[in-house]
Amino acid sequence: MAKRDYYETLGISKGASADEIKKAYRKKAKELHPDRNTDNPEAEAQFKEAGEAYEVLKDDDKKAAYDRYGHAAFEGGMGGGGGRPGGGQGDFSSAFSDVFDDLFGDFMGGQRGGGRQRASRGADLRYNLGITLEEAYTGLQKTIAVPTSVACEGCNGTGSDDGSEPTTCPTCAGMGKVRAQQGFFTVERTCPTCSGLGQIIKDPCKLCGGQGRVHKDRSLAVNIPAGVETGTRIRLAGEGEAGMRGGPTGDLYIFIEVAAHKIFEREDVNLYCRVPVSMASAALGGDIEVPTIDGGRSRVKIPSGSQSGRQMRLRSKGMPALRGGGAGDMFIELAVETPVNLTSKQKELLKEFEALSEDNNPESSSFFSSVKGFWDSMKG
Repeated sequence: MAKRDYYETLGISKGASADEIKKAYRKKAKELHPDRNTDNPEAEAQFKEAGEAYEVLKDDDKKAAYDRYGHAAFEGGMGGGGGRPGGGQGDFSSAFSDVFDDLFGDFMGGQRGGGRQRASRGADLRYNLGITLEEAYTGLQKTIAVPTSVACEGCNGTGSDDGSEPTTCPTCAGMGKVRAQQGFFTVERTCPTCSGLGQIIKDPCKLCGGQGRVHKDRSLAVNIPAGVETGTRIRLAGEGEAGMRGGPTGDLYIFIEVAAHKIFEREDVNLYCRVPVSMASAALGGDIEVPTIDGGRSRVKIPSGSQSGRQMRLRSKGMPALRGGGAGDMFIELAVETPVNLTSKQKELLKEFEALSEDNNPESSSFFSSVKGFWDSMKG
């Protein structure tokens, strides 16, 4: 039976680019894989046929020979290799391996086309820092102890006891991974000899065991700018974990958490302070003294007849903006307090006051008038 044209097998035109050829093969490989076509006895043969076509068309020299001579280019000694396209042991498995690299190489941690680098970047670190609202207002410098990995002093971060350079791993030839053929698949695993680094150290440092770094608590002075709030993130470049075997250091991220305050509540750059006032003060009006976040005091005038929930603003007495642009405001919210534990005399005076207050409670009058109208309408 005559072989099908390789371009026809992959469903592409003769002028297809290398990228189009690869995409077409990847599509065919997925469609025709025997594991996905258990009810199709011809799937395996078609899968191999697609692999054979790709093995030829992905190679510029083999493709040129095929374009000129067709299948005859690989028969009768023209292409060598006992009749297999491309010669030697080139079959669909190597072609599929290329696509496997494309699909899964990044997840396997590989670096296609060459060995791994012996030095790897250190991990980024996170540190949660709790501060008070007063500290968030003024800003501060705080010394923190960060548990991290630092460069080993015994080997200066090289991992080698005598300072010599690592050598290429003989097991994986510097790839950091080894391959094993299992049926139609080429399976990649991390090299057991070098643990995926691609290189080994003949005489590891006794202090760090060849890692080039050791665990240690490190003290750092951190500048916290004024105006930070919970969730603010500060990045300290190069202050994270030391890299493996002399690799670059990671970064340290400081996450700020501002503690709740007993007096003030914060909303963005504004502050809110709930101030209780006596019933008499709210009715008659007067002045009260309130605290401010900078430790100072401000006098606030209460208008006569003030009700609970009334707010008064103190401009620029709030939190500073983190990136400049002035400061927020402070809002005083009145909470009119009902007296408790009254004496007999106080009760008598209040009863007398109540009897004389028929026209002094406009909100109550309006409410009960509406209630009376509601009840009357229900009766109707």
